Amino acid sequence: MSTGAPDAGPRYLHAATVAAALTPDGAVDAITAALAGGFDPADDIPRVGPATSHGQLLLMPSEVGAHAGVKVATVAPANPERGLPRIQAAYLLFDAATLSLRAILDGTALTSLRTPAVSVAAVRHALVRVEAPLEVVVFGAGPQALGHVDTLAAVAARPLGSVTYVVRHPDRVPASVHESGTVLGADSGQLAAALASAHVVVCATSARSPLFTADAVGPEAIVIAVGSHEPDARELDPDLLADATVIVEDVAAALREAGDVILAIADGALSADDLVPMRDAVRAPDDLPARRRTVFKSVGMSWEDLAVAQAVVDRAP
Repeated sequence: MSTGAPDAGPRYLHAATVAAALTPDGAVDAITAALAGGFDPADDIPRVGPATSHGQLLLMPSEVGAHAGVKVATVAPANPERGLPRIQAAYLLFDAATLSLRAILDGTALTSLRTPAVSVAAVRHALVRVEAPLEVVVFGAGPQALGHVDTLAAVAARPLGSVTYVVRHPDRVPASVHESGTVLGADSGQLAAALASAHVVVCATSARSPLFTADAVGPEAIVIAVGSHEPDARELDPDLLADATVIVEDVAAALREAGDVILAIADGALSADDLVPMRDAVRAPDDLPARRRTVFKSVGMSWEDLAVAQAVVDRAP
């Protein structure tokens, strides 16, 4: 739908409206369409992330097609202990030509929708090669962990088989998570078997060191890491990246912010020339190795929020 006449006031889309307007597979399609339509993430406007006394303030501007936008997000590491989200945000969507404000979206709901959409769009070519129900292991049980499971279920060519959530404190996980899969402690004796049989492993944690060793997963596993955008933090073993097709949203952004990549390069396990831009993975998936591990490392980029925000506003009643 139209975002409104030039003299119309901006619309406000609450979290429930954002979630109802666009399905997970619709969000994947929005990300894919932006890349297939010619947008190059290398042209995105860099975000700014100054520290505050209790966390970080992120400003994420972008322009894609007929719209421009900016997400203002906060990252407060202590918030989960207060019963509040670690990441909170608001999104402003503008007409690109007039820079008139068209809509204000709940940015937290938007982030929860777009992050798994980006991941699944990046590895979709590998998912279609799996010929059995997807066995999924997820490190974490927060909104991003759950969002990745929902998006995989919506997009994968095969139905989900088992879903295993790995957390530090299983007793603190809501009952709804226990109902949607198996919950294991990080030190569980069952974890090794779950990882060995997993087709997809999602890492959505605040960990600053590898969550598992490279030999813990199979030779064709798909591994997604979204937990951090800090250059000195990583969730993945560098040996895992050394023996994988490593996809990133943008090479320059990864070399600036992706600790998993930066530290693996420092360790000599990887080089910048090994990195595959997500644009190439989406546009020419047949050029990628078919029988090899696939790793997608995301740091989150401004264009992704804009692409999904446009789709939300277009579909909202």
